[in-house]
Amino acid sequence: MFAMDQGVVEEWLAEFKTLPEAAVSSYAATLKEKASLVPALYKVIRENYSDLLEPVCHQLFEFYRSGEPHLQHFTLLFLPELLWSYLSVTSGRDPHCSGCIEALLLGVYNLEIVDRDGQSKVLSFTVPSLSKPSVYHEPSTIGSLALTEGALANHGLSRVVYSGPHLQRETFTAQNRFQVLTFLLLCYNAALSYMTSPSLQSLCQLGSRVCICGYPRQHLRRYKGISTRMTVSSDFLVQLITGIHYALCNGESDLGSRALEDVLYRAQLELYPEPLLVGNAIKSSLHGAVLKSNKEGPALHPGGHHAHFLTHIAQRRHQPVHPRPSLEETW
Repeated sequence: MFAMDQGVVEEWLAEFKTLPEAAVSSYAATLKEKASLVPALYKVIRENYSDLLEPVCHQLFEFYRSGEPHLQHFTLLFLPELLWSYLSVTSGRDPHCSGCIEALLLGVYNLEIVDRDGQSKVLSFTVPSLSKPSVYHEPSTIGSLALTEGALANHGLSRVVYSGPHLQRETFTAQNRFQVLTFLLLCYNAALSYMTSPSLQSLCQLGSRVCICGYPRQHLRRYKGISTRMTVSSDFLVQLITGIHYALCNGESDLGSRALEDVLYRAQLELYPEPLLVGNAIKSSLHGAVLKSNKEGPALHPGGHHAHFLTHIAQRRHQPVHPRPSLEETW
């Protein structure tokens, strides 16, 4: 790590500690505009033996615990890189290098599963109806539906699926690891519209690396990193695909397409039906579509301007968690 990058990070660490409470909001709003800070923080996270890693993780946790939305989004920017750093170190059986990253991930998870009163959250998911447009379909493309008595009886009804309450976790185990990581990706996906291009690139790289390491496809991708196979869950892959879909439609068509193919490759090997269904639906919806580059204006929602996101994440009291979707590093 260059001395200049180290100086930028050290200045950032000291700046927040001396910041008066009244200035936190204005400070948070300008964080992403600091061009030299974000790349420097990525370098710290990638260097597992950096002396700055522990104070950086501590500060990112303080940002998230503050409850200030801009500070929370800033922490989430680095979530894909933190997940990859944690998984790569864990697969290398050297957990002592990931202690502070593990503490940060568990801290964010434990904050997100409870509300401000400390009560467990129950998340709800509204399943889209085929009679209304969604991210994956337009009613006009399906054709006329038979107007049966059953169809009339169910018209306008929505199916709601609930998730939670979730258990507090004090440490990662083989049994709970991907339950926690999947929930963290869910939180990241709920704030996708706030994520920057480097963060979306990091997410795509996370998806590819986790899915191909230790498999023949790693040689095809010419990735020379770790070669240990990583365990993944079906739900984790579905959350990866959700984020990759957004990246595909918002300037990361090359990395996103590659990542989607790699996740589908792994889902086929594992015989996971859910990620195969979602991933292939996305491939079909994008077939022949013109994807925007990251220089062509504001973010687009996956599915185009006609589709409406009917799937939402909310607490039981119907309060939205975050708006739903709306490094640079070679392999």
